Amino acid sequence: MTTSIVASDMLCENGMPSFMARPMSPGPHPVYIFMHERYGLVQHTRDLAKRCAADGFVVLAPDFFFKHPDKKALNAGDSRYDLTDPEAVEYLKGALATLEKLPFADMKRVAVGGYCQTGRHPLVFASEVPIAAAVVWYGGAAKREWLISERQPKLLDDMLAKITCPVFGSFGSDDHIISIDDVRKLRDTLEKHRKSYDIHIYNGAPHGWLNDTMPGRYRKPQAEAGWAAQQRFLARVLAPDYKNEPITCNFEASYSSNYDFSKNVRLE
Repeated sequence: MTTSIVASDMLCENGMPSFMARPMSPGPHPVYIFMHERYGLVQHTRDLAKRCAADGFVVLAPDFFFKHPDKKALNAGDSRYDLTDPEAVEYLKGALATLEKLPFADMKRVAVGGYCQTGRHPLVFASEVPIAAAVVWYGGAAKREWLISERQPKLLDDMLAKITCPVFGSFGSDDHIISIDDVRKLRDTLEKHRKSYDIHIYNGAPHGWLNDTMPGRYRKPQAEAGWAAQQRFLARVLAPDYKNEPITCNFEASYSSNYDFSKNVRLE
């Protein structure tokens, strides 16, 4: 059942521009913090925020790249902002501080979701701040994610060991950045550290396949299936009576018998 919503632009306490969509009813409702793709806070992000709010969530979509000097180039994909892990944690804490003052937000039921470039950051944040769920869409699993760098000062393996919430992951078999073996490594690491997870690989889906503003990438059947799986996961783990015990592990993968990661290509 679709819920009537209200949506508006706002500023977080740290001056970070954000978009909020929420049910019109007083709540309190579970919270979903939406981390956008590499293009910044574009219309696609706003559309998904409203779609999620219609399912009964308070959704806050901050502009995590608000310090980028050329938003037009960023939004068009002609430039990028290299968000560091410490920055992501700082900005997410700012988002939480803003939400804590809103009476319709249930701060005991907070999920953080990252898409594409920000896919790793819900995992990073969950390793430092207790949240109810971490959501990852075609991010956080590529080989580069497991390395230490100036932007990534801590090992992902060590951070995964510290999270206490269940993890949702949605990936495509035709992704040119993240291989099926990469997704298996993420799954196996969560298994090693005894974390609950719900991970899906969709056949025929390239990188960015949820984004319906990019016809070359968008795959409607897989996008609808992945979104429905995410919403089922959120409804389950953000339910008031949810207990993360016992550990639950679900891995569903669909891909061609002729799968060859080296043949996957970037699509627009």
